[in-house]
Amino acid sequence: MEADQSSSVHLRDPRPGDMGWVIQQHGEIYWREYGWNAEFEALVASIVAGMMKRHDPAWERGWIAELDGERVGSAFVVRKSKTVAQLRLLILTPAARGFGLGGRLTDECIAFARDKGYRKMVLWTNRNLDAARAIYARRGFTLVDSETHHSYGHDQVGEHWELAL
Repeated sequence: MEADQSSSVHLRDPRPGDMGWVIQQHGEIYWREYGWNAEFEALVASIVAGMMKRHDPAWERGWIAELDGERVGSAFVVRKSKTVAQLRLLILTPAARGFGLGGRLTDECIAFARDKGYRKMVLWTNRNLDAARAIYARRGFTLVDSETHHSYGHDQVGEHWELAL
């Protein structure tokens, strides 16, 4: 699927089947693009399971991005504390990249968190995820901490980012 000027992009609430797709896409894309093993897919599955078990619709929200009716991305806001929201599981399929959709998903998350009165949004990522890091930096997130770790079959540098809301 190729996106062009005539493509239709739609953001919608998650529905049954979407969260399995989110896990699958993380597993497949990160394996194909970064060589990450199934340990990463297991991490995403545990994050998704936790989000689904504890979902509080008054304080949390997710979006599934569709391009011409097909799923191509996701992003979620979860409640970390009464004043802190966490951005989770931002992903785009390769066909959906380059059209500002990652930024649009991130903007929706930030707007939701602001509307709910959160004071800060946090996220965790890895240093090699350049496109995501650029989206966060353009929106005012700042890198506050990093640590090395060996995960998903590779040496990594995990990063904690924050945005004052």
